[in-house]
Amino acid sequence: MQAAADLFATIPLFERLELPLRQRIAAIGETIVVGADHVLSQQGAMATHLHVLLEGQVALSSTAADGTTALVEVLHPLDHFVLAAVLTRLPHLMTARTVGPARLVAIDADGLLDIVQHEAVVANALLHSVSREFRTMVRQVRDLKLRTAAQRLGCYLLALAPVGAVERAEFRLPFDKGLLAARLGCRQENLSRAFAALRGYGVETHGSLVILHDIPRLKDVAVPDEVSDPGAF
Repeated sequence: MQAAADLFATIPLFERLELPLRQRIAAIGETIVVGADHVLSQQGAMATHLHVLLEGQVALSSTAADGTTALVEVLHPLDHFVLAAVLTRLPHLMTARTVGPARLVAIDADGLLDIVQHEAVVANALLHSVSREFRTMVRQVRDLKLRTAAQRLGCYLLALAPVGAVERAEFRLPFDKGLLAARLGCRQENLSRAFAALRGYGVETHGSLVILHDIPRLKDVAVPDEVSDPGAF
């Protein structure tokens, strides 16, 4: 139990809770290991667990009535999903599927709601997280309406640059360009054109390797938001 509580202390959603509360939440949680393309929660189904991603990546997608599917987000450790469905006892609006092998904590939804009803500090922590999720959603909608595909790509690449990089950065994309195109709300051919447009601003690619030769110039064209709270899902 102590080891599980210590694990929960590393999860941003629960890190500020006192040990007894982390122990209670850990008692209704289970660590699971799954393979690639594993469905963790299905659009339209009732939420039974709150998931926290420890290792791997999870894609959140939504499907329209005509069968059209859109990728909403790709999650990384230590993101959680999807808290709003758990708190409202409403069906999932998205399907969560692993991109590759993953390790997660699955927290029983009913047990968590029981704790929330009796522990104001837990309710406040979850409310804060839901508020950040809403801000993340607003930013994504705003980006789709106000920025071109090249600008959205530029902002995404700048966000991937190592902390402290000022003039130049080198890194690898966290997933393939098919997922990246969907994440940015465009087709793969539009993504290719966006990369081509950014070459003149110092963006060089070799497969998944990305080199930003002139970060200030890329910032001038992408105009990224100056934010300190990236939010979560």
